[in-house]
Amino acid sequence: MMLQQQKEIVQATVPVLQQYGEAITTVFYTTLFEENPSLFNIFNPANQQNGGQARSLAASILAYAAHIDRLDQLGGMVNRITHKHASLEVQPEHYPIVGDHLLRAIRTVLGDAATPEVIDAWAAAYGQLAEIMTGVEQKLYTEGRSQLGGWAGYSPLTVERKVVESDVITSFHLVSPTGAPLPTFLPGQYLGVKAQVPDSPFEQIRQYSLSRVPNGRTYRISVKRESAPAHIAAAQNGLISNHLHESVHEGDTILAHVPQGDFVLRDNDKPVVLLSGGVGITPAICMFEHLARNSKRPVLFVHATMQRSHHAFSDETRELTAAHPHARALVYYEKVTPADVQGRDFDAAGRISIDSLRPYLPQQPADFYYCGPVGFMGAVEGVLDSLNVPLADRYSEAFAPDPSFVTELAKA
Repeated sequence: MMLQQQKEIVQATVPVLQQYGEAITTVFYTTLFEENPSLFNIFNPANQQNGGQARSLAASILAYAAHIDRLDQLGGMVNRITHKHASLEVQPEHYPIVGDHLLRAIRTVLGDAATPEVIDAWAAAYGQLAEIMTGVEQKLYTEGRSQLGGWAGYSPLTVERKVVESDVITSFHLVSPTGAPLPTFLPGQYLGVKAQVPDSPFEQIRQYSLSRVPNGRTYRISVKRESAPAHIAAAQNGLISNHLHESVHEGDTILAHVPQGDFVLRDNDKPVVLLSGGVGITPAICMFEHLARNSKRPVLFVHATMQRSHHAFSDETRELTAAHPHARALVYYEKVTPADVQGRDFDAAGRISIDSLRPYLPQQPADFYYCGPVGFMGAVEGVLDSLNVPLADRYSEAFAPDPSFVTELAKA
């Protein structure tokens, strides 16, 4: 239990964390991996190189410090992190290692300002957070292995079918090698996949959204082949997605975790607007299928993609809207060719904008779910701000740590 004086010290460090948070977390990750290289079996190296993970952690630490005496307000952040930790099989013994390096990084960056009282207060704060996180994570692990068809850790699943959905996205239909039932999941959740690419020194874990509603026998994950930006080593960014596309075939097995994730539909009667960009379509199409088939809630499915060759699940989208009058779709192509037919292949040219979107939106208050790359997420946030959509009606998931510390902080 933290002392009130310790809480006050932690809250007093908020301005310092705003100024030096990224520097602290950058030092933290550097020393953490230098002294514990085996943790690269858990963390994505590409997110370390581009700085996204450090910014995300800095934002989370700052949010925690600011709410140290109102932890009930951090439920969303805790759920997001613990579900990700569960898919990575983070264990209680990892927390002391992380805590030691975090306190060392605070001392290194703040120097004389990191007094013994400040370090003691942050040690207590970290201990409190670790207790909260491990408690939630152990509950998720227990649920994962005790549910029908569940398992602990990573279990082999067989690739029953491999389907090319577009030039950049391929689906993998997975079944139990024994024919056993697979655990159910909520639309929007993801599957943690672990693989070791030949000649790579570490195993790597990635999360891929489940793109079709649960049926008890198969999972479908749909994977975009990632290319490496110029500032990130190609050997790291896109490592697993390229391995799946090129080297995993029908009849092969992959190691998978039971489904996790907190980007799921809220249970109410409000209309739903699903907005996806690029591969963000993978959780959105699963949510759309669920709402079309199993609900009477009006739902608008909005998808933005570069061009028709990148457009996945177009037939599925048309079939769902044709069969279910309460389900509608709006598709944007950034690049339109003479062969593209408006009203059949796409509905609007260019990027999502408030003017093009507004005529399709429900007249009554709605829940907005959006997912995709960082730039798309920022554009959607701007549209929702212009529409005065309350924060309580927005639910989102980005497919990478945000490169903007300000955006990550707002999200936290």
